[in-house]
Amino acid sequence: MAKELIDRLASLPSLSRIPRSELKWLVENGQAGVYNVGMVIGPRDKPIENLWIIISGKIAIRVDRGAGPKLVMEWQTGDVTGLLPYSRMSSPPGDTCVEEKLEVILINRDLFPDMIHLCPSFTALTVHSMLDRVRNFNTSDLQDEKMISLGKLSAGLAHELNNPASATVRNAKMLLAGLNNLETASRDLGAAELSGALKKEIEKLRTTCLENAEDASLSPIQKAEHLDLLTAWLDRHRLNTDFALPLVDTCITIEQLDKLTVSLSKNALKKVVTWLAASCTAHALAAEIEMGSTQIHQVVEAVKKFTFMDNLSVKELVDIETGIRDTLSILVAKSRSKKAEITFDFAGGLPKAYANGSDLNQVWFSLLDNALDAIPHAGSIRISAAKEGDRVVIRITDNGPGIPSANLSKIFDPFFTTKAPGQGTGLGLDIARRLLRRYAGDITVTSRPGRTEFCVSLLIRKK
Repeated sequence: MAKELIDRLASLPSLSRIPRSELKWLVENGQAGVYNVGMVIGPRDKPIENLWIIISGKIAIRVDRGAGPKLVMEWQTGDVTGLLPYSRMSSPPGDTCVEEKLEVILINRDLFPDMIHLCPSFTALTVHSMLDRVRNFNTSDLQDEKMISLGKLSAGLAHELNNPASATVRNAKMLLAGLNNLETASRDLGAAELSGALKKEIEKLRTTCLENAEDASLSPIQKAEHLDLLTAWLDRHRLNTDFALPLVDTCITIEQLDKLTVSLSKNALKKVVTWLAASCTAHALAAEIEMGSTQIHQVVEAVKKFTFMDNLSVKELVDIETGIRDTLSILVAKSRSKKAEITFDFAGGLPKAYANGSDLNQVWFSLLDNALDAIPHAGSIRISAAKEGDRVVIRITDNGPGIPSANLSKIFDPFFTTKAPGQGTGLGLDIARRLLRRYAGDITVTSRPGRTEFCVSLLIRKK
């Protein structure tokens, strides 16, 4: 039986270069196991005790991070997994389930010291397996966290874009109708056969009204009072009182309107006022369309800067303040809903940090999103940055309830979260730290009730 197992291990491509003496040790000291499809051989809530050498079959880990189970890793015939020497993983991120009938040899962790000493070639293989596994897990974790951030980003963008987009569509439809009214009013005014001098005065009045509309600075109370005066004047002259609304923003005065009554007949006055109102309405709608389109453009530009779309994978000198402000512009809907008070304290002449802008913005997004979750309604967040030695040090401080001391040492652990199921993956801070360490940066935290501070340090120049 032992010889048969040794032969089967030796026939596996991944183990074909392992000395037969080492394979013999593994068979004699390990435990053979057979598991049927559907069995859970590595529950996520229990520590891993054994190294697994898969003789045949397939196992997989699926992780549910709020959107249903997702395959993150699988192993099949010839793979070595489970608890590996030198690995810091104590438990799997999800249940490890049998997908095809499984035959394995289990090496208990208590045997690792002897295995490392007596099976150096096999131990080297396990180290390579561990590195491959870490790389695959890291890639999957980062992708998942980016997708979750993208979901939050999309929700915020939907909110920020919906208002100006809806207003732009609505105003465009109204402008089409307004242009028809303006054309009709222009034809009627042309048919009034006014003198050239009078036409110039009316055109001058319209120009003045449109210019005043751009510079209007009436308070809400002043605007309401002026609207009442215009409505009364229109009613007194038996004109459409709906004209008061487009005229009020032009700051046209009752005195200017009274001057029209001196030189115009009743019929001509109606045509002139109708034309003025139609012209002002079309101009106001066009201005609002421009404003809405500008807001949409600004949001898109903020997203473009936040994601570094034009420079996704380049390490360069990154402006910290710009990155943080771009990130906050993405989170503006959330900060507004919390009525958060966000203050800045950036030292003058703050040097840039050597990193990748997109990665850093992912870090700022995680930290600021967490801070907004932590603070109470109308809470406060303080962001400061200064040069300290050869580094830029950024501190993000919130006045939330704080992190319990029992959790403080765990918050950077993968999959640790205090949020309700589906609201957090427990990956954000772990990935933030991994991203920072790509650039010789680091992150620490201190917390007490009413004050939690995350401190990020980044190198100023490439080393």
